[in-house]
Amino acid sequence: MNKRSRIYLAGHTGLVGSAVYRKLLQKGYSNVITRTHRELDLIRQSDVERFFKEEKPEYVILAAAKVGGINANSTYPAQFIFENLSVQNNFIHASYLSGVKKLLFPGSACSYPKECPQPIKEEYLLTGPLEPTNEPYAVAKIAGIKLCQAYNRQYGTNFICAVPTNAYGPNDNFDLEDSHVIPALLKKFHDARMTGAAEVTIWGTGSPLREFIYADDLANAMLFLLKNYQGSEVINIGADSEISIGELASIIKEIVGFHGRIHFDTSKPDGAPRKTLDKTKLFGLGWRPEFSLIEGLKMTYQWFLKHHPNT
Repeated sequence: MNKRSRIYLAGHTGLVGSAVYRKLLQKGYSNVITRTHRELDLIRQSDVERFFKEEKPEYVILAAAKVGGINANSTYPAQFIFENLSVQNNFIHASYLSGVKKLLFPGSACSYPKECPQPIKEEYLLTGPLEPTNEPYAVAKIAGIKLCQAYNRQYGTNFICAVPTNAYGPNDNFDLEDSHVIPALLKKFHDARMTGAAEVTIWGTGSPLREFIYADDLANAMLFLLKNYQGSEVINIGADSEISIGELASIIKEIVGFHGRIHFDTSKPDGAPRKTLDKTKLFGLGWRPEFSLIEGLKMTYQWFLKHHPNT
């Protein structure tokens, strides 16, 4: 892949896609192809195949996906499995038909079993039951991984699959109805500070352990793998540490400047008790994250304040 290669980045306005787009431009890639949802309906197979035939991308990064937290996954399970399966199938098949040199498909850490040894190694995929609250989304991501592997085996394609841990950062979704934990907590504590609320309520016990990666680190890792990784086996992308939801809430409370109480609603689900990825393969290739969790949280909150000034 060189600086003039035709690179199609799907999902360039989302959390992960926008970070990848920024990094591609910063690194001097001058032929990045993007389309908004209005310009290209990713669920329509005929539209996707026509687009690939016309644009002839050499490299494809599939950062487009329907994503959300526990509430969104529980409320819209049909949309999560249908939309993600449709987009994946269309892009992977179109990439094969048009002779794409290399495709990067990001899976999800929730595709690993709910109960499996920690940290989670790549070979633990499909070794046990999934976390029920996000099973439809996880099944779709597993199907995308298996589709890439099947095309590599049958057609000799070069489709690689990365499994990122939980990402956060600029352009995240701060809607409390369907956001992930970090943007939801930032928004909750911010709103509480602005309204003078006495407490902030958080789902679950606060005990689950999670790993988070700043979006710019994830973008750099994805581009690193696109240039340096070959093979059908999945490879994890993660950061250096894990943290409990309770401790995360306390850190975000301090960053936002909220001085009230934190209330844990134990009637709500926790999700998986622990989820941290084994990064031995990735770190062994020479990549490491740049930003600490606290640095990333501070930058994310500053982005939120700048882009949501009237919230």
